[in-house]
Amino acid sequence: MNAAEKKAGHRLSCQTVLTGDCEYWPETERESAQIESTSGEYSGPLHPERTGYGIAVDIGTTTVVVQLYNLSTGKRLSEASARNRQIGIAADVMGRIGAAMEGRLEDLRSQITGQIDELTLEACRRAGLDSSLVSTGVFTGNTTMLYLLTGRDPECLSHAPFSADTLFDTEFDFHGISVYLPPCFSAFVGADIACAILYSGMLNSDRTALLCDVGTNGEMALWKDGKLSVCSTAAGPAFEGAGITCGCSDVPGAIDSVRTEDGKPVVHTIRDLPAEGICGSGLIDAVAALLNIGELDETGYLEDDYVLSGKVCLTPSDIRAVQLAKAAIAGGMKTLLERSLTQPEDLSGLYLAGGFRNHLNPKSAARIGLFPRVLSERTRPIGNAALGGAAAILLNRDLKDEVRRMQTVAGTVPLGGDPLFNRNYVDEMCFPED
Repeated sequence: MNAAEKKAGHRLSCQTVLTGDCEYWPETERESAQIESTSGEYSGPLHPERTGYGIAVDIGTTTVVVQLYNLSTGKRLSEASARNRQIGIAADVMGRIGAAMEGRLEDLRSQITGQIDELTLEACRRAGLDSSLVSTGVFTGNTTMLYLLTGRDPECLSHAPFSADTLFDTEFDFHGISVYLPPCFSAFVGADIACAILYSGMLNSDRTALLCDVGTNGEMALWKDGKLSVCSTAAGPAFEGAGITCGCSDVPGAIDSVRTEDGKPVVHTIRDLPAEGICGSGLIDAVAALLNIGELDETGYLEDDYVLSGKVCLTPSDIRAVQLAKAAIAGGMKTLLERSLTQPEDLSGLYLAGGFRNHLNPKSAARIGLFPRVLSERTRPIGNAALGGAAAILLNRDLKDEVRRMQTVAGTVPLGGDPLFNRNYVDEMCFPED
């Protein structure tokens, strides 16, 4: 890979020489345009840092989304998104930390900064705006993503006691754009969860509530008696469509929901096109349907590949990936509640953030054990809440004080090496019997 290719974060296939067998999955422009954005427009008071135009950016482990705003009106003008280019180096946070420590920090930094530049140009093109008019932004992401964005050595995140040497809450010059990086809570509970909490509004009530961001890193926040408890668990990218045989983001043709009819799963695809893959919400529905019709048992045993529609199927390895992801989320949630002496019945609601584009069926999620069944009627999907919170800060600078206040009332519940979490994780590996 030459210097130009390293800076771009990819290399030309026509210049690549294969020395053995390989598989290639092209990421189409259509796919990259469908990644989850927020669930709604900002409706609060306008008090931006600057006038003109600004961008809100969510740097996810798996996906990156840029939204362009008119700061005078608060109107969202356009957005652009893509799979995080750093996946080519490592799929998860720890893999990227390891790569950075092995000398690839500059590669990782240039990949993400280059990608944000490209997505900003694309968002401006779609809005018919000269990108030079963008003067400010708010970038959110987990702690590792912000380390890599700023080129900061993540060595301190790689080993116990996993103590970050910065939690951000800083201004950052991004190629001439003045960018605010919101505060993180800890090494593995980042600015993305702070922004999601802000977007949910859960701290504006005295009722006990839980927020769960279902992504590659499952991050959770419990608000109870004026205290915020947060934790993070490595869920993997299954619920974002990655690592699943026919997995995809919510593109046209993706199976986004599955219902049971006459003892068989019946699929629905985005835009009612022939099935091309299955996204996160469809995956959860499909597993729940297979459990309901007896094709799948509580241990996760699936006798053979199960065809859902056309060439789209679920394999035994897909089921295992779902079990690992849901055990991490459910185990983390259970541990957070138990450490806070809270029962699921005590929760007034569950805010569910993540890449489901608000299509998640709470009953299906409860059926596979992603969260307790009692919460299926109290669940509120809020989309990409991290991006929604970043946009809110972009449009109202007074909200910086709100995210800073979170740190004063927050306590981190570490799950790494916690025997209670380890036990809960194993217990949650199986699916509920009914």
